[in-house]
Amino acid sequence: AWKWQVLSLFLLCGWGWVSGQIHYSVVEESELGTVVGNVARDLGLKVEELPGRRLRLGSEESSRYFAVRLDSGTLVVSQRLDRERLCGAAASCVLPVQVVTENPLQLFRLEVEILDLNDNSPSFPTAQRTLRIAESATVAARFPLESAQDPDVGTNAVSSYRLSPNSYFSLDVKQQPDGKLFPELVLERALDREEQPEVQLVLTAVDGGSPARSGTAQITVQVLDVNDNAPTFDHTTYKVKVPENTPVGAVLLRVNASDPDEGPNGETQYSFGVHTSDSVRRLFALDPRTGEVRVSGALDFEESRFYEIYIAVRARDKGSPAMEGHCHLRVELIDINDNSPEIVLTSVSSPVQEDAAPGTVIALIGVKDSDSGDNGQVRLQIAKELPFKLVSSFKEHFSLVTSGSLDREKASGYNITVRAVDSGSPQRATQKTFYLRIADVNDNAPNFSSPFDTAHIQENSLPGTSVFSVSASDPDEGSNAKLSYSILDNGMQDVPISTYFRIDQDNGTIYTVRALDYEQDKVFQVPVEVKDAGSPALSSTAVVHVFVLDENDNAPNIVYPSVPKGSAFHQAIPALAEPGYLVTKIVAVDADSGHNAWLSYQLQESAEALPFQVERRSGEIRVAQALRESEDSHRLVVEVRDNGTPSLSASVVIVISPEENSVQDFSKSLDLPQSSPEDTNLTLYLIISLVSISLVSCVMFGLAAARCLKAGSASWTFAGCCRGTGRKPASHFRGQMKPDGFIKYLDVGGAGLTSQAQNYTSCFSPMSDQSDFLFVKPFSHSSTAETVAAYEQVTSTLASPCDGQAQPNTDWRFSQTQRPGTSGSQNGEEAGAWPNNQFDTEMLQAMILASANEAADGNSTLGGGNGTMGLSARYGPQFTLQHVPDYRQNVYIPGSNATLTNAAGKRDAKNAAPAGGNKKKSGKKEKK
Repeated sequence: AWKWQVLSLFLLCGWGWVSGQIHYSVVEESELGTVVGNVARDLGLKVEELPGRRLRLGSEESSRYFAVRLDSGTLVVSQRLDRERLCGAAASCVLPVQVVTENPLQLFRLEVEILDLNDNSPSFPTAQRTLRIAESATVAARFPLESAQDPDVGTNAVSSYRLSPNSYFSLDVKQQPDGKLFPELVLERALDREEQPEVQLVLTAVDGGSPARSGTAQITVQVLDVNDNAPTFDHTTYKVKVPENTPVGAVLLRVNASDPDEGPNGETQYSFGVHTSDSVRRLFALDPRTGEVRVSGALDFEESRFYEIYIAVRARDKGSPAMEGHCHLRVELIDINDNSPEIVLTSVSSPVQEDAAPGTVIALIGVKDSDSGDNGQVRLQIAKELPFKLVSSFKEHFSLVTSGSLDREKASGYNITVRAVDSGSPQRATQKTFYLRIADVNDNAPNFSSPFDTAHIQENSLPGTSVFSVSASDPDEGSNAKLSYSILDNGMQDVPISTYFRIDQDNGTIYTVRALDYEQDKVFQVPVEVKDAGSPALSSTAVVHVFVLDENDNAPNIVYPSVPKGSAFHQAIPALAEPGYLVTKIVAVDADSGHNAWLSYQLQESAEALPFQVERRSGEIRVAQALRESEDSHRLVVEVRDNGTPSLSASVVIVISPEENSVQDFSKSLDLPQSSPEDTNLTLYLIISLVSISLVSCVMFGLAAARCLKAGSASWTFAGCCRGTGRKPASHFRGQMKPDGFIKYLDVGGAGLTSQAQNYTSCFSPMSDQSDFLFVKPFSHSSTAETVAAYEQVTSTLASPCDGQAQPNTDWRFSQTQRPGTSGSQNGEEAGAWPNNQFDTEMLQAMILASANEAADGNSTLGGGNGTMGLSARYGPQFTLQHVPDYRQNVYIPGSNATLTNAAGKRDAKNAAPAGGNKKKSGKKEKK
């Protein structure tokens, strides 16, 4: 027998694999710890992976009778198994078992069949029974006996009956459709009460187990006198179907039996047969007089889903002895949709990463409905707008998976309502809601409120001064949204930007590291990076342009005349100099810019009335009234003051001594120093150089103009005076416009310049007598066409009159770089308007720088001219008189008050050298 059980076990396991579901079997009453099957092996799991995957039983029912050993992966019995208590008289006893693993989350369904063990012996309801049989009973008459009960099933149930040997009766066993056996006594020969009034029989019931078990009942047959007609039912078998919700007291049917006997022998009473079970007696009631069968208890189809109730009804007359008739009543229950579906959340993975791929399992959901048929068919539903869907794993088990991408920044979590609906009529539904949290992933880089910002700070501000606060935001959360700011070191003039500024990494406030100097750096580009704390970290950058605001921290510096501190500068003039005569010119520079660099010149008040005046803007000292021949030297204190707040100033003392010689002998009697042969040669060389450079420049300009005029087929002109055929881009072009639309400053230079000669061109707009264009770049004779082409390409849409090359200055006294105001040929009233805004001031400074470069190269004509505006050197530190030959003291040009001096500083008018050309003469010479 045990070999057959083992064979059955293997067959059942094989059937489980074929059906797609693992099937085990175990014999009831097995010892605790008995191995049911190797779950790990059958599921394809490795034993060493079981602790990590957390192999466990998924439901309370599964863990009630079984357990899983993680060390071997086997399913073992954990509690006593009694098949009769678990499944009753059911033909098959199968317990469902759910096994859950994680990483990934999976659910497996097993079936464990409890095999019956022949542990119960058959037993009769009554150990002793008495049968009363009339002696008139015919041969072959049948008398039903009580069936033996055996809790075991299958082969272990009652399989046969035996009757003790006797002379009157034999045993006939009938089998019902459900497999039950009903023994009956069959009369083999007529009874004779007088011969034997009582017959003792022993009925033995034997099961089919191994070893077989049996039970006995003592039957006493009493032979009675004849009441020879027994009641007879209309039908030997009655069938009725009733809904399970039939109310208590409802009549199912009425049975009817008739007895042809008369009198008490024909009166019948109805009752349940002796083999009717107690559960049937609790559910149904039989009226002994009318034969009505009523419902006496609550019927439940789910309690015995496929249970068929057999009711044995007997009718007994009142004869003596009483006669009985028998029938069978079969009651089948009809299922009613009286149970709502039940939702079981087996496992929920919360939180879930927002970057989870579509198809990621979120939860395992089980459903069950105790109803049958359509009433037990359940479908699950979730809201359509959710990014999830339900996937059926197998019967009554579903997986909730993602159906689209998740974004925590849009939805940080979801309230997921799962609704289960059966297919009954009317439908029943239930729902369960759970919250699924979405975990953040660092998928958003920080964003600045603006990629470009500007800030302003006053120069000389203390280190640690707040400059600007940048702001960034990150839609992520937690550490993914924790921002830190830093400055990217891209270097500035070979100095890292971090040596100028630092930033608070938490709030993004930019501070200075040291005091800033406007004269050194006017603007900084501070690249700021913001980075979150995610993994990997994301970042973005922004640029803050920090403009340094000028502060009046530099006093004017007088570069001419240059005298030691506390000393005076001596200047001689003709005694008969007329009003307007230019005595000298004060040249000063200021390292500041804007209003802080606007200089004004004035005489400090003195006790005596001086016959001189200082031009406020140009610094020119002129004779204000005619001098007397006997007039002594005059001491002037000239103060140079800037326009800053507070205003800073510098002063110089000038002693002016009138000459005593007459006007007619002025050219010969000037007190000029004696020139040494070396000084004469130097002067000659200087004059020759200046004349040569001027001639070469004129020739080159003539050639350039001729080349422009020959290119008559060019498609564009500039102000009607310049033409070009080149189309190369101007790589060294800079320009700035006036508010009225005219170009104020233009800087053009070609690539590959080899000559260091300077080329200056002034063009006038029709509405202004001021210089509008100034070209300040090294000029190459070999690249004239390229320069002109670049110039024309940028300015092709502009048209203004052009006067060509500037004419020589009519007042050759000082280099253009020494003139802070308009050119020396103009008087104070004719000077151009003083700059009134930051833009004009910057352009003014650029043109001053051009003048400084002109003088530094040594090929200027020392005259302001109409084309260069006669402005003072803007950048004092870049140009001083030390950069050029000391021609102010060593060269004398007729018509000006510049003198030749020897090393001892003596003057001699007889050594004056005549000047040539078109230089403007002094007032005295003009009268002649």
